[in-house]
Amino acid sequence: MNDLARRLRELHGQPPLVLPNAWDAGSARAIEAAGAAAIATTSAGVAWAAGVDDAGGLNQESAIAALRAICAAVSVPVTADIEAGYGDVAGTVTAVVEAGAVGINLEDSTARVLDDPLVHAERIRAARAVAVASGIDLVINARTDTYLFGDRTGTIERAKIYADAGADVLFVPGVVDAPTIAELVKDSPLPLNVMVGPGAPTVAELADLGVVRISVGPAITSAAYALATAAAKELLTTGTYEALRSL
Repeated sequence: MNDLARRLRELHGQPPLVLPNAWDAGSARAIEAAGAAAIATTSAGVAWAAGVDDAGGLNQESAIAALRAICAAVSVPVTADIEAGYGDVAGTVTAVVEAGAVGINLEDSTARVLDDPLVHAERIRAARAVAVASGIDLVINARTDTYLFGDRTGTIERAKIYADAGADVLFVPGVVDAPTIAELVKDSPLPLNVMVGPGAPTVAELADLGVVRISVGPAITSAAYALATAAAKELLTTGTYEALRSL
């Protein structure tokens, strides 16, 4: 398992690690077949697949069950989105490692409210302690929701605190403009992960900016469910199948 952990860690560099996000075993296998060197889970996608809302609907048990199936389905390293740790960071990270994942996303907000950075630092320390005790060189991707929630001024200060606590990467969703990304790369003590989608710089452009990790969050899941909804509506109303031409 440490071979997978080392591989995941080594992939953070140039060219950047590009992570299409999976939500179940089937999507993970499809992403691996497409050529992904590693797979990240999306908590939002996992929640939707379980039939619950993203906002607090997913619990530790469901998240770990999905993760276990994903890890069993692929041979590449898997990094798990564990939100803020489901109220039990040590227990969640223990379960993550037992499931076969070698990385985590750990976010600094709860119920869509930013937490004190020192609170999040304790989560990171708890995660690292479990990893050390397990003998796994876990890659900890410290997510800060400052840009998502409009409190951008403290991003670098948070990054410094999270780096001191043992994080390996800084994940800043909500930022897609090149000048801001370049500034974050320059100022952050940790390598930068950004979340992309339509309108964001290309992978090549992000590489030139110095980004080391690129993910899409729940975007692929959203697209898959949007297609399912559109195809089902068309079939049930007009009785035609044009939506399926996109496959």
